[in-house]
This record gives sequence, structure tokens and C-alpha cells, in this order.
Amino acid sequence: MDRLPFGINRLDKMIQGGAPTGSVVLLSGEAGAGAREFMYTSAVMNGLARTDEDLFDLHYGDLHSQARQPDGIHYITFNSDRSQLSQEIETVIDTEIAASGLSPVEFCSLSRQFFHVSPVPRNWYADETPDIKNLRKRHEEREGLLSALGDELSMRAPGNLVIIDSLSDLVATLGEDLEWSDVAYVVKGLQKAAHEWDGIILLHVNRETLSETRHGQLVDACTGTLRFSWESGGSTRARTLVIKQFRGVLSQIEEENIVQFETELGDAGFDISDVRKIR
Repeated sequence: MDRLPFGINRLDKMIQGGAPTGSVVLLSGEAGAGAREFMYTSAVMNGLARTDEDLFDLHYGDLHSQARQPDGIHYITFNSDRSQLSQEIETVIDTEIAASGLSPVEFCSLSRQFFHVSPVPRNWYADETPDIKNLRKRHEEREGLLSALGDELSMRAPGNLVIIDSLSDLVATLGEDLEWSDVAYVVKGLQKAAHEWDGIILLHVNRETLSETRHGQLVDACTGTLRFSWESGGSTRARTLVIKQFRGVLSQIEEENIVQFETELGDAGFDISDVRKIR
């Protein structure tokens, strides 16, 4: 079974190279606990493998024998643009690494579909002439946000790494033109389609935006779930990662008696700093 690397060297080595192709992986985390940094690092390191072999070798090393690089890297967001994302990533990852790693990443913003039914002024998120605006508005009123997301995924996902940032944005729009059942069905459908696409899809969500029931539905709909949380010990706090469920991956972690990863942020972004095992 082919695997695509997450771009986190120590984690990829422990799970035979990365995520099995066809996986939809939920990155579920408390605010600031590492889920977003994991997502940024995955995009940058997979991009770096294409643009700077020396930097990639220095900060990641060799791919596992069962892993292959994705055909492409795509980053889908609902309310950001590329420059905004780049600035944010450069606060987490060294500027040279971030700039080189992001250059081959294809960026897609669905901000027009996301904001067009909101009271947000259109000139805040769309830079278009009045005629173009009117044509775009009529088109967007026919095309819902989830339909636009589905169209983009159909074009971008086959063979590739796709990052969706973030399901929490969809949760924030519930009750307007969007119901929770719509989101749940899309994630279930995504998992089915991903098997044919033969890439991997990372879905980020802020755990604090969901009820237990809704979070459980997402976990059940995805191939795997990585949970990022803060753990307190005395006067310090540590970022931790737990693989809650993951077909084709969790069994390898269990064989090693690993229950938790302690994580850290360095020049190259998210990393594993320690492994907690059953003693």
C-alpha cells in the first residue's frame, strides 16, 4: 500500500512512511495545541521536497521506502488569501523554509462563496469591477459553498495532498444557508471519493467549536483522526498528539505500545519531541 508523507519526519517513520493513500484525516485540536501548525508543516515540507532538495534533506531526510511524494499540494481555505496564509505560516516556520516550501502549493480560496450571504462588505474580500461583481454574484447565488468545495476537490484531489482549512468555518455558518447534516454528508462522501482519488485529504477543525455528538460524527466519517491537546504537568504545559483512530496506521502505533506523542515547534514547524509508551 502506497503512503503519502505527512511531512513530520519522526511521525512518518513510525507509521511506515505516512498516511495510506485514499485517507481522509481529521486534525482535531484545542486552540494553539498544534493542529494548525501540523497542517502548515505538512504543506511546506511536501512543497520543499519539490523545490529545495538540500533543505528538505536537512529538515526531513529520506522518504520511507513505502512512501511517495504527492503529485501536487493544494490548500483550500474559506476565508483567507495566499498572502495572508503565507504571513501566518512564516510566524511558525523559518522564512526561508516557508517561502521555498509554499512556492509549489496551489492555493484555492472560497471566500466569495463563504462571505456572499453575509453582511460583510464585498470589497473586503473581492477585488472586481462592478460588471464582474454582478456576474459573479448571480453565479454564486446558484452555487452553494459546499457545491463549490466539491467541485474544487474533484479537480484537485486525485493523487494529491489536499488541506482544507477549516471545517470550523463551516460550523460558524450553520443555520443560515447551511445545516449540520449537509456538512456531515459531505465529509462522508469525501471519504468515499478519496478512495478513488488515491491521495490524502487533511481536514482541520477546532475541537472547541463542536459538540461531542457532532465531533463523533466527523471522527466516524474520516479514515483517521489526530487529536491535538494541551496537557499540564506542574507549572508547565505541553502540546500533545494522540492518534485516536486510523485504519492502516493505529495498529502500528499500538504494536509499539505508544499512547501519546509530545510535540514541539521548531524552525521547520511541527515536530515530535518525545513518545509516551505504556510501561
